[in-house]
Amino acid sequence: MPVAGERNVLGGELEPCGIDPVTGFYRDGLCATGPEDLGRHVVCAVVTADFLAYQQQVGNDLTTPRPEFRFPGLVPGDRWCVVGERWRQALDDGRAAPVVLAATHERALEILPLEAMRRHAVDVPPDASSLE
Repeated sequence: MPVAGERNVLGGELEPCGIDPVTGFYRDGLCATGPEDLGRHVVCAVVTADFLAYQQQVGNDLTTPRPEFRFPGLVPGDRWCVVGERWRQALDDGRAAPVVLAATHERALEILPLEAMRRHAVDVPPDASSLE
């Protein structure tokens, strides 16, 4: 379900990124951002084992649960709002995760070129069980 007022990188209404686990800086399932979000968690990524391993290597542990931040720890296939600069770093090193453009906030365009995100775009249904 789109969110009124928030826009995605394609110019449409921002779609939810993930609810299992619940993602977003505000833990509302959206890659929405605001002044409190200093990291700009605006890229809706479908994390892969390679992306998670790379993030671990550069000091960004996305697999260990951190309950104090309502962070469950991620596994491959999770949809997660990642920091734009972290995704760009992975892109530059050839380790970028797939991106759900409709759920990626327009502020990602301040950090990343749309064409780079398009090259890694995937269309993932909200309920992955429909792919079985």
